[in-house]
Amino acid sequence: MTAQADAPVVERPIVEVEGLNLHYGEAQALFGIDLQVPEYQVTALIGPSGCGKSTLLRCMNRLNDLIDSVRIEGRVRIAGEDIYGPGYDVISLRRRVGMVFQKSNPFPKSIYENVVYGLRIAGENRRSVLDESAERSLRAAALWDEVKERLDEGAPGLSGGQQQRLCIARAIAVEPSVILMDEPCSALDPIATGRIEETIEELKKQYTIVIVTHNLQQASRVSDFTAFFYLGRLVEYARTGEIFTNPRLKQTEDYVTGRFG
Repeated sequence: MTAQADAPVVERPIVEVEGLNLHYGEAQALFGIDLQVPEYQVTALIGPSGCGKSTLLRCMNRLNDLIDSVRIEGRVRIAGEDIYGPGYDVISLRRRVGMVFQKSNPFPKSIYENVVYGLRIAGENRRSVLDESAERSLRAAALWDEVKERLDEGAPGLSGGQQQRLCIARAIAVEPSVILMDEPCSALDPIATGRIEETIEELKKQYTIVIVTHNLQQASRVSDFTAFFYLGRLVEYARTGEIFTNPRLKQTEDYVTGRFG
């Protein structure tokens, strides 16, 4: 059984995971995960492929509910509320917890309509409110200056990096508390990746960010805390500097130094 180092004490956790087990049918994918995510910080989830990082991320906004065979035990609290509790409003959860996927997925609509989509779904149709939200969100995603003269053009015409920043703008337009990012740079070139990382650094002033990444250098650059997973278990969780320079477990050291994974 994988050893686990003691987790850090988090003063203001906004996401709290307690005793989380997840099964896909008969196969168990997560084993007793305990994790506290601090507010207004970037927390990176690292580990080899298939270790449960993205599965855990999707537990934080209940995307795993969409899979028929999934069974979940334990608790996930967002701002103190158990999101798996009876009667919890999943639509409300998706407004509080935004998601940016590995592959940018702009809708086949204009740049403007992509950004305000969530607000329209919520019933907001006042042009002044939509305009203000579109500009605010695109500025926050470091995209406004590049697209402000062509908001009515189709979003699929943007470059890959611009599309990913548009998806970030769309996620924050509904003013969530938490933004989940599932390998947001894996399909991007180094320049576009750098822009996304700069955007993440700015966004954490207003949002809590949890990012799954295979790129250890990226985790060390953008995150404040890092959680290392292996075979569905949380092995070590600490401030990023400790994980990469002074890990407490040899297994963590072997992974971050490239000896396996």
